[in-house]
Amino acid sequence: METENSGALKGLKVIEMGQLIAGPFCGQLLGDMGADVVKIEPPGAGDPMRQWGNGVHKVWWEVIGRNKRSVTANLRVTEGQNLVRRLLADADIMIENFKPGTVEKWGLGPADLHAINPRLIIVRMSGYGQTGPYSTRAGYGGIGEAMGGWRAIVGDPDRPPSRMGVSIGDTLAATYGCMGALAALHAREASGKGQVVDSALYEAVLQVMESIVPEYDLMGLVRQRSGSILPGIAPSNVYACKDGEYMIGGNGDTVFARLCEAMGQPDLATDPRYGTHVARGERQAELDTLIEQWTLTKTVDELEVLMIAHSVPAGRVYTGKDMLTDPHFDAREAIAQVPHPKHGTLRMQAPMPKLSDTPSSIRRSAPNHPGEHNAEVYGARLGLSAAELGDLERKGII
Repeated sequence: METENSGALKGLKVIEMGQLIAGPFCGQLLGDMGADVVKIEPPGAGDPMRQWGNGVHKVWWEVIGRNKRSVTANLRVTEGQNLVRRLLADADIMIENFKPGTVEKWGLGPADLHAINPRLIIVRMSGYGQTGPYSTRAGYGGIGEAMGGWRAIVGDPDRPPSRMGVSIGDTLAATYGCMGALAALHAREASGKGQVVDSALYEAVLQVMESIVPEYDLMGLVRQRSGSILPGIAPSNVYACKDGEYMIGGNGDTVFARLCEAMGQPDLATDPRYGTHVARGERQAELDTLIEQWTLTKTVDELEVLMIAHSVPAGRVYTGKDMLTDPHFDAREAIAQVPHPKHGTLRMQAPMPKLSDTPSSIRRSAPNHPGEHNAEVYGARLGLSAAELGDLERKGII
């Protein structure tokens, strides 16, 4: 499968090094926007992401590996390093998420690469960043979530910290890495020079922690775990119904008044106990109980009709099954159907955000095996013959 590329980054050459989530997700984002992404995998099993996922079919790779071509190179030996160095000589962006100091050890650090390609933008993702006393420590996404403040506030107050069911620390670092790469591309237009983008997992998490730092700095306030609510913001919760659960966000004064109308209890909106934002926050648990007593008399469908009719922000709690059958997902083309040689047609999240003139797309499925495009990439870009490629393969270089 390969379809027409009309993406905003068409013509941009990206070399993706590193494994697992942060580096590959950054490559996925750039690839969705039209960049030509060549992924470097170790000979043999390739990226461990090929084996990750739930169920019998491991399909996480099919998402994070889309829009990429795979070549293999043993980066721990000189011949493998030389192959990658040649690919990077005319590349626009390199992505890596190894432990700081690793690519320098291989002769592929920023100083080495800028000597042969001054325009190269180098996106580096790591647990703690490239500098500072913790920089050489090993760091995964969960560690970044803990240090960045996320884990401390997620979960119920009487239980240990919980985690989100996805690798949010990794994907946030990758998203900020992608943002940095795009900013560096713009800067290169004026300077003609590439630069290093340093995206630390813990700092990526820190960026989305809202006012948690100044709250402590100014008031000594340490935000605590609060379960399904945001303290002081009420009502805003998931409520039980006859046949499921439903999310309602009715915390604004005018929205709360409309919710009260829907409940058939309009007087609640002017009741001093609930009539203001501050009052509702002070009686949050009491108000949630009151609302749930009402939602338990309704089915999800009945509740949704009422929320739409009264213009109250609300919605179902979706699973994958819901996403594949919802008309809004379908109308927005939020789910893409990707032809796949092994799975037939595989449905997955489509690229976003949507660009009106240069739409992102999924143009090719994830490579089936490591080094699938060795001949195509090493042959076309580097001019290596079939005999030379065969010799490199026999030596374990590719």
